[in-house]
Parts: sequence; C-alpha cells; structure tokens
Amino acid sequence: MTGSEWFGSAAGGLNRYFTDLFGALSARPEISISAAAFGTAPPGGMSWGPVGGSTWRRARTAYRHEPAGPAAPAVLDRHFTLYGPPARPSRHRRLVVHFHGPWAAESRLAGGGAVAARVKYTVERLRARPADRFVVLSGHFRDLLVHDYRVPPEAVAVIAPGVDLHRFRPAARPAEGAPIVLCVRRLEHRMGIDVLLRAWPAVHAAHPDARLVLVGTGTAEPALRARAARLGDGVVFTGPVTDAGLADWYTRAAVTVVPSTALEGFGLIALESLAAGRAPVVTDCGGLPDSVRGFDPSLIVAAGDPEALAGRLTAALDGAVPAAGACRAHAETFSWAVAADRHIALYRELTA
Repeated sequence: MTGSEWFGSAAGGLNRYFTDLFGALSARPEISISAAAFGTAPPGGMSWGPVGGSTWRRARTAYRHEPAGPAAPAVLDRHFTLYGPPARPSRHRRLVVHFHGPWAAESRLAGGGAVAARVKYTVERLRARPADRFVVLSGHFRDLLVHDYRVPPEAVAVIAPGVDLHRFRPAARPAEGAPIVLCVRRLEHRMGIDVLLRAWPAVHAAHPDARLVLVGTGTAEPALRARAARLGDGVVFTGPVTDAGLADWYTRAAVTVVPSTALEGFGLIALESLAAGRAPVVTDCGGLPDSVRGFDPSLIVAAGDPEALAGRLTAALDGAVPAAGACRAHAETFSWAVAADRHIALYRELTA
C-alpha cells in the first residue's frame, strides 16, 4: 500500500482511512502487507520521510520506492495519485487504485487555476491508466469515476470504510454545561462551514445556551473566524486536536454536523460520531448520506441550505435524534474487519 501521509503526522480523512486500513490488514495472518507514506509510520509501516516540503520532491521520493523483500508484491495498492512507485504490469503485480477524490476538481474548489487543474487531471489519468481495479467508498464516487474519468464500470469496486470501534465509544454526556453542536472538518470552502455559520443564528435563537464547536484547521480558517466573530461568543474554534481529545469532544456533544457542499466521498467523521453514540446531521453531498441512509434518513438535509440545516439542528437539540445505543449499533455495521475481508477478497481475485 502507498499513501500520502500517516494519520499520526497529518490529519485528514484519506490519511485516517489509509492508516486504519493498513492496521486492519496487518492483523490478518493470511496475507503479508507493507505500506509506505510520509510521516511517522505505525508499527510495521514505512516512512518516506517527514511531511512537508515541495510536491515535486515528495513525488520523486515516493516514485523511487521499491518494497523490500525477496519478491515483488502481488498487488500494489495506491491511495494517492502522485505518490508511489510506477506500476510494472506483469503476472506478479496487479495495480489497485483507491480513488478518494478527484484531485483536479478539489484543486479548483480550493482556488487553483484552470491550467493547474488540467495538469492534475492528466496526471491522475496517466497514473491510473494501468489499474486493474479501482476502489471507491461510495456509489457516488463510482459514478464520478465512470463519467468524468471514463473508467469502465466493471473495473470499480465499492467498499465502504470501517470505523475504529475501540477508539470511539459511547459515554454519558456531562450532566451540566451548555449543549454542544460539534463539527469536525478541515476548514476548507467545500466543507460547508460557511453554510453552518449562516445557519447558526437561527439555532442559537432557539437554544441561546448552545455552543457550536469547530474542530480542525485549514486555508479558510481566517475567513471563517472573521464571520464567526460577528455571531458572538457561541462559536468556538479548537484548532487540531488529538484522537483522545476528539473522543472527548464527541462525548460532550449533543449532536454533530457534517455540512459538506462538494466532493464528499463518504464522510468518516459521521461514522466516528455514530461509534461514539452521537447522531450526525449530514448533507446530501456525494457519498455522505451513505453513512446514515439505512439508519435515520431524517438526519440528511440539503447541501448548501442554511435554513434546512438550522431546522434539523434545532430539532436535534430539542431531542429529535436517535439514542446513543442505536447510533453505536449502526456504526458496528461498518467494522474494519468487514472492510479487510472485502479487500482481501479483491486481492485474491486479481492474483488468482
């Protein structure tokens, strides 16, 4: 497996997924697995060096990597377009590409120029061209691959992610204190935090003691802080937090919210919230509804609609959310053991 960064060194859904999938597969005795990314590697993993530095240097370092061992691995599973050795087609190596999101489109939404986005799109297609199979987390990204990247539908496998059921566990909310609406997101424009801040005055009017807690950081943070400053002291920015700190915030929350407006492949944060026994209000953006659609469809609201978001959060603070036990039971249907089973089956199919 090759990724971008190890989660302990750089936050983010892709890094969390890559690190946890490696952990789940490493625990399985029927396969031998290695994995490399930038940052401090967990036990059994490899590091290409520290995070940061120029994209060109990082890409060159990862490109030159060759897994150690007496024989080439049967499968190269690449989790980020730019990083990892080239695929060398032969009967000894099959290429799997995990498509976590369109790098080019994300660049445009982050303010990148058209030329840069076109270059990234071309790199994505060239690097993925030799792939024997693509893995996506949701049907939405499968459709995006087929329509925007012209990948044959039969080459795409939809494998839902898992959630760490030991790291995130239900706990009783504190008996005292203001009700908390928790949003754990990178502070980027496509994450919909601006929509959430537009919705907040209506929520705060119905529940004057409520607080909105925003966990994370990103390029949009200065603009979001400036907008929040006009809303009074009911909005709190924590910056990045540790896993232990994040688990604590979940236990303190009355409800969580994932207000994404674009390019959401699944939404691991929603699963973490459910595992901790807290219902997430999510938007109908990309694959995000898959986390709750079979559980409580009322938790899904229209993306980019502050009125709808405010109404559902207000109702949640009024008590209209599933109980903690029900949230946890639903999260348990997304185990890493099941995700590992499906990946192993895919690898076996390709190497049979």
